[in-house]
Amino acid sequence: MDWRAQYRERLTTAQEAVKLIGPRGRVALGHAAGEPAALVAAMVANRAAYAGLEIVHMVSLGRAAYAQGGMEGSFRHNALFVGPRTREAVREGRADFTPCFFHEIPELFSTALPLDAALVQVSPPDRHGFCSLGVSVDYTKAAVEGAKLVIAQVNPRMPRTMGGSFVHVSRLDRIVEASEELPELPRSALGDVEMAIGERCAALVRDGDCLQLGIGAIPDAVLASLKGKRDLGIHSEMISDGVVDLVEAGVVTCSRKSLHPGKIVATFLMGTRRLYDFVDDNPLVELYPVDYVNDPAVIMRNDNLVSINSCVQVDLAGQVASETVGPAQISAVGGQVDFVRGAAMSRGGRSIIAMSATAKGGISKIVARLDEGAAVTTSRNDVDYVVTEHGVARLKGLTLRQRARALIGIAAPEARPALLEACSRLFPRGLD
Repeated sequence: MDWRAQYRERLTTAQEAVKLIGPRGRVALGHAAGEPAALVAAMVANRAAYAGLEIVHMVSLGRAAYAQGGMEGSFRHNALFVGPRTREAVREGRADFTPCFFHEIPELFSTALPLDAALVQVSPPDRHGFCSLGVSVDYTKAAVEGAKLVIAQVNPRMPRTMGGSFVHVSRLDRIVEASEELPELPRSALGDVEMAIGERCAALVRDGDCLQLGIGAIPDAVLASLKGKRDLGIHSEMISDGVVDLVEAGVVTCSRKSLHPGKIVATFLMGTRRLYDFVDDNPLVELYPVDYVNDPAVIMRNDNLVSINSCVQVDLAGQVASETVGPAQISAVGGQVDFVRGAAMSRGGRSIIAMSATAKGGISKIVARLDEGAAVTTSRNDVDYVVTEHGVARLKGLTLRQRARALIGIAAPEARPALLEACSRLFPRGLD
């Protein structure tokens, strides 16, 4: 059958499409800016038809109404990453959290978390009948490939990205046309602290290095501090607007990459319309599923891979907590450990944990011991560089006593006396 006929045959409304979702079971939503808002709204409106329907996803940039109070009889959210829209539900026990590495999620969809349905967002089909998953290929591609029922929102505002992002119309069980602006994430405001951290991280980056960065003030500050570098590459779980600046400035060329030379490689995107327009039909940028992009065995094939991530706390042994405040889950591991380990195996690779020395209220992020109940995200055996506005500490190869001394040296000055005092309890002879 011609794909155009298949398209017409499967075209319906969001309200009709979600009626095919059973009362129970498990539904995956497209990730982050790829969330199909029109389909999710229709599903929530149809909540009386559901009885404990499990909703699985990582970051939600929508309203996440299914996780709000009063929805418990219809929905149960299972968070693979706890974002701002779902933290309250997880904290209050109205939603669950499943710890996992980002690159493992596609496998989970075929083992521990098989999917009854996937709600995704795609670009309009090309002349061959292929739609693009656009800004979110990550686990969304695996959801499309493995779910029993696939409902797609076709949105002309979704960019057509290259790489492994394509899905043929024949794989879509129901198609809903709905034009909506994608969620945008404006750039973070950068102060003196963020710029100082960015400049220290940039000093560890050499011409020709391949970078992985996240999103937020510190990654933005790092990108802003790289203007003097040459021939940088990108292999990252995600990219944001700052990468566009570096491409236009001639800093990011990807010409020296050992894997996918000449290509920016990512698994999802979050930014403003400027980023979404930049990647549309742009062969410079290729998106692939997360079980490829974030696989440490793939990451390591990029020579000189520099991984830059942030955290909540680092203790004097070098243990890194990035996803909890005490026992409270505020995010997840995401791709941090994937890239820390991939960078460690990369020829010439380095990993950087970058953070401000203090949290709100002047509380030190470098602590004698992690807060009670805090999850260790990056182990002390994995951590390489730690950077604050006060300096750089490289922990690889250091003893526990040497690590403590190095970390105290980059802590906030006002926190150092208490940390030194703690060392007298941690070590029989202190730091002497």
